[in-house]
Amino acid sequence: MARFCLQLNAGNGIPRNLTIASAKDSASNIERVELPEKAKTSRILILGGTGRVGGSTALALNKFCPHLRILVGGRNREKGAAVVTKLGNNSEFVEVDINDSLSLEKALKGVDLVVHTAGPFQQSDKCTVLEAAIQNKVAYLDVCDDSSSAQRAKSYMNRALDANIPAITTGGIYPGVSNIMAAELVREVKSEGKGEPERLRFYYYTAGSGGAGPTILSTSFLLLGEEVVAYNKGEKIKLKPYSGMLNIDFGRGIGKRDVFLLNLPEVRSTHEILGVPTVSARFGTAPFFWNWGMVAMTYLLPAETLRDRSKVQQLVDLFDPLVRKVDAIAGEKVSMRVDLDCSDGKSRIGIFSHRKLSESVGISTAAFALAILEGSTKPGVWFPEEPEGIAVEAREVLLGRAAQGTYNFIMNKAPWMVETNPKEIAFGIYN
Repeated sequence: MARFCLQLNAGNGIPRNLTIASAKDSASNIERVELPEKAKTSRILILGGTGRVGGSTALALNKFCPHLRILVGGRNREKGAAVVTKLGNNSEFVEVDINDSLSLEKALKGVDLVVHTAGPFQQSDKCTVLEAAIQNKVAYLDVCDDSSSAQRAKSYMNRALDANIPAITTGGIYPGVSNIMAAELVREVKSEGKGEPERLRFYYYTAGSGGAGPTILSTSFLLLGEEVVAYNKGEKIKLKPYSGMLNIDFGRGIGKRDVFLLNLPEVRSTHEILGVPTVSARFGTAPFFWNWGMVAMTYLLPAETLRDRSKVQQLVDLFDPLVRKVDAIAGEKVSMRVDLDCSDGKSRIGIFSHRKLSESVGISTAAFALAILEGSTKPGVWFPEEPEGIAVEAREVLLGRAAQGTYNFIMNKAPWMVETNPKEIAFGIYN
């Protein structure tokens, strides 16, 4: 198996080495993790475990730690049985309805960690699963990608502290790993003491729907009904969804792609927690006509329609067969690029690219679950980028785990060093 080594420089100047799997690796080649003795046989309930994200998370956890007891939570026994068959003897299906408090309470009995992947999180007005986890004293992780829901989760801070329960919200691939990448870039800049972080930009790309199923489609449509929140020199601004197109170079294997503004929770959380005055997030997909279609929807459909989950579900049912056919051709590559511009005029970026979003999202979510099981998350409700030792004790370890199977993962490099075709001006100087 081919390997390569990534170096992140620690604040004290000592290099931190991460060994990352190469492009030939996949979820089947995940390296095992040795958990503390008391956590080796933990019981993990994955809500939405019969879906693409939840099922991928269950498989990744099973590869990381074969001794974990994985409970696949869902409403469809047939789908649940299929996932359990893949996982083997240390798993079982648990029928659960996350909207039914009695069903949730029953499913949480004897559980050490609940992983909430049952989206979409948009337009939900309660944190039912988090509340149940706190009441039953169960550690919590979700893959929330909605700003309002993420902030609502944070409002449970005091309850989680009183119950001595650790919880991470927005802990998947993006948001999640992308937040950790941003936090590491900011930490590196501050440790050098040469400039201050001024502008942080998140860029995301997936081919087609990323192979992640109808839930991702629902999320995308629902986000089109939300005004985009961004920050400019400390001032909160609101923009039209799927506007502000930029052509961004995602480097090897992806190249240049068009990306558009979306209202994503990491914008507010990184602005407030990392103290970066200017922050925005953009997303794009392929083939190109999907982007055109998304832009058209923001102009042709009322925002009220795009915020109505039942009407959005009708759109998903209409488009999903076509999306599946296009996905078969487009593939499901995923890439994240995080750019940090500083007051010293220098820019630093990180790139994370994987051939399959459906695998990578599970590996990334599992990496957060392992951090909680290892005891690196303090009681309370946290975003991933909160200071080390609070949400994630060793960020470089989490990044190393999440990046298994990536074919292009770099951190803290100048933009020209990772672009697809950097231009040499003269004498080894690039632009």
